[in-house]
Amino acid sequence: MSTAIEAETAPDAGVRELSYAQALQEAMAIAMEADSRVFLMGEDIGVYGGAFQVTGDLVHRFGEDRVMDTPISELGGAGVAVGAAMAGMRPIYEFQFSDFATLAMEQIVNQAAKIRYMLGGSVSVPLVMRFPAGSGTGAAAQHSQSLEAWLAHVPGLKVVQPSTPHDAKGLLLAAIEDPDPVMIFEHKLLYKMKGPVPEGHYTVPIGKAEIRRPGRDVTIVANAIMVHRALEAAERLAARGIEAEVIDLRSLRPIDTATIIDSVKRTSRLICVYEGVKTLGIGAEISATIAESDAFDYLDCPIVRLGGAECPLPYNPELEKAAVPQTDTIFAAVSDMLANRI
Repeated sequence: MSTAIEAETAPDAGVRELSYAQALQEAMAIAMEADSRVFLMGEDIGVYGGAFQVTGDLVHRFGEDRVMDTPISELGGAGVAVGAAMAGMRPIYEFQFSDFATLAMEQIVNQAAKIRYMLGGSVSVPLVMRFPAGSGTGAAAQHSQSLEAWLAHVPGLKVVQPSTPHDAKGLLLAAIEDPDPVMIFEHKLLYKMKGPVPEGHYTVPIGKAEIRRPGRDVTIVANAIMVHRALEAAERLAARGIEAEVIDLRSLRPIDTATIIDSVKRTSRLICVYEGVKTLGIGAEISATIAESDAFDYLDCPIVRLGGAECPLPYNPELEKAAVPQTDTIFAAVSDMLANRI
């Protein structure tokens, strides 16, 4: 996948590139080497290397005691991970697909998110859960959803969504070191995407968005794969004299509202692009944030939300594409918004 982010962050000679999946694997290896409390759990993450080959050969490097294949029970595995975190360990639990979070919601929502609060801060839950998410692989309705807004709704959880290999490594390391449960959603189409990734340990701060492309005419707030599609649309728009500012959310809870508000004040227009179903999606929260802030007075036109269709994800590849925003969708929406500039 060639993207505008890759073009803008093309490495200098001698700077290495990793795929998104390799960056995640390297982050886990660094954390496991530095801290014996860090261990991995999940279905088929051992010899098989994970459903999307992210854990790779880590079982050979660290052994089965630290790279643990679990039974086919997401609720049971999540419960063990929560308990281990409470006992002082730092588990990283991988779901084969983010859709399977539905099988473990009791442990995620009622236990992991609430234990620190209910016990007066005497116990923390330093737990990371990894969720391969999103459409585009023909995996159909039960394996292609974008449910990050569900978990971002829950106080006590932190939710991140890296869009580049650099951020995948940095956000995962930040999540592992965080004292609270962090949910990391990894878009499946990004696993093979390559980009510059520094060697060694570094973190990307949770709760800080990134302006991927500065602009003056419209703010596009996007997450995960939609960041790349927004950047592709922005390049096409630039040929028509429209300069779009593209903000990569990176963190859905907490959200970097200050960066979004400042951008909207500069551009006076806002489009939210996300793959999850439009109704009650992350774009609704961002839109409400602007409506409740002083940035509302700067708007020259109504906010636009581009979200997923109100239907289960189809298996048919053309219908699947039609069910979520694409580059053409974003280009058309911005063009319509700017057709009659005020």
